[in-house]
Amino acid sequence: MVKRVLLKISGEALSSDTRQHDPKVLSNLALEIKEIIELGIEVAIVVGGGNIMRGKQVTDLSIERYQADYMGMLATVINAIAVQGALEHIGVETRVQSAIEMREVAEPFILRRATRHLEKGRVVIFGAGTGHPYFSTDTTAALRASEIDADVILMAKNGVDGVYSADPKFDKNATKYDTLTYMEMIQKNLQVMDTTATSMCLENDIDLVVFDMNVKGNIKKAALGEIIGTRISKE
Repeated sequence: MVKRVLLKISGEALSSDTRQHDPKVLSNLALEIKEIIELGIEVAIVVGGGNIMRGKQVTDLSIERYQADYMGMLATVINAIAVQGALEHIGVETRVQSAIEMREVAEPFILRRATRHLEKGRVVIFGAGTGHPYFSTDTTAALRASEIDADVILMAKNGVDGVYSADPKFDKNATKYDTLTYMEMIQKNLQVMDTTATSMCLENDIDLVVFDMNVKGNIKKAALGEIIGTRISKE
């Protein structure tokens, strides 16, 4: 069993066909995280903003790329607060830390403070990405996991149960990998996370587990090291 994990959740995973933030999804997520906390595992979270706004989606507007990216970063803060609310509703103490200063709604990101919160059993939710344009929330997850010395990144996917050789929706011959190395992932050109995030995980020797968060109990299983989804490591 690991001591500290970083859970990466896409913004789309918080939504449903009819709701931008689905209460049932948020409630189930919070309950699963609470289970991990009760096992003594420290949990940090990086959440995306794709259910509200992706920087890449608004580049067709008459604005600069960096402005579009800042819009996406602000969307992640909204999602971070939504996850915080769901957790605190069931008695889990949390802190949201934002890489863009907005003191009325979140603490500024300070590494030592984040580490101290984790040591006290609080869930720390990192919002606003890295605070800089041109970086994805995958890179944010790799960066924050490196900074807080997480044992593993749990990449919770929405309806995807691991890494495949091709998109199984379009290729019936696609095969699922149980394990991979980062170099294999790069050589096979598997689109799990962006190149910057992959390089950071490789350099800092952080394992990555890709799994389907829609299956009840999977977050706990991934945190406990059970064989689910795909595990990617340095060697």
